[in-house]
Amino acid sequence: MYHPTSRVLTALELLQARAFISGPELAARLEVDVRTVRHYITTLQDIGIPVETVLGRHGGYKLRPGFKLPPLMFSNEEALALTLGLMMAQKAGITAMAATAEGTMAKFERVLPVPLRQRVQALQETLVLGLSSPEACVESVVVETMSLAAQQGRRICMHYRNRAEQETERTIDPYGIVCHDGKWYAAGYCHLRASVRIFRLDRIQHIELQAEEFIRPVDFQILDYILQSFAAIPDTWNVEVLLHTSVEDARRKVPASLATPTLEQHAQGVVLSASINSLEWMARFLAGLGCPFTVRQPIELKGALQGLASELIQMAQ
Repeated sequence: MYHPTSRVLTALELLQARAFISGPELAARLEVDVRTVRHYITTLQDIGIPVETVLGRHGGYKLRPGFKLPPLMFSNEEALALTLGLMMAQKAGITAMAATAEGTMAKFERVLPVPLRQRVQALQETLVLGLSSPEACVESVVVETMSLAAQQGRRICMHYRNRAEQETERTIDPYGIVCHDGKWYAAGYCHLRASVRIFRLDRIQHIELQAEEFIRPVDFQILDYILQSFAAIPDTWNVEVLLHTSVEDARRKVPASLATPTLEQHAQGVVLSASINSLEWMARFLAGLGCPFTVRQPIELKGALQGLASELIQMAQ
């Protein structure tokens, strides 16, 4: 059950979120009658909140244009959510985002009451986020423009530099963006190649939003598409390893970008099949899984594991 003060604050939140709201709608959202809503509005006006009343058949309430309210209060859960979000933003790999998140956190802390501020500071000082460090930073304007184009269904024109350092001008219908394994990607229809392509956002040299519109495929799942595309890329070594664990445990430990759909049930465990370009990386990955395994192929992977074991023994000594 709501306390009357909670309903007054909820009414204020609704007024901040909406340019205009009618009395009956506000009453329905607060689960009270229209007369009680008028009492809440009077209460807000009495404490200096500039709520304007619009009279007439289609009347209602709105905050005075241009009026900005300072943050009022945060619950423990809201403060936790904001703190975690800002801490993750610092590791997002977007240019200047770390400094922006740090400044936002400082402003956020200043408006918190002392007990809640101490909880937030404790979280900042003790929590370690084991997120992948970005290989390359992305300009914030690229992320903003690409996401806006995907949301509004508008084409973008960009200058794109591929892995071989070759630069091309592309017209793209972006379907969405994904942050995966420390990198930012976009997928969409490329008019230059006349097919759906994946692009690394840190390789975009210049980007412009266009007026032309497009219709995004209804059933397009961007994350599934990107992960399946990565799994299908042929690399130097075809690896097959028998993991002596359950399918559920293997799915938790093996990233989808490496194994989808190459985890198969076996009488002695789970067979992991993958195509990779570094046996040394695979050796370190397998060693970190925390479960016994048997290498089926290639034989060179056993040599990479032996080399890693020798390196670790030398470090231990």
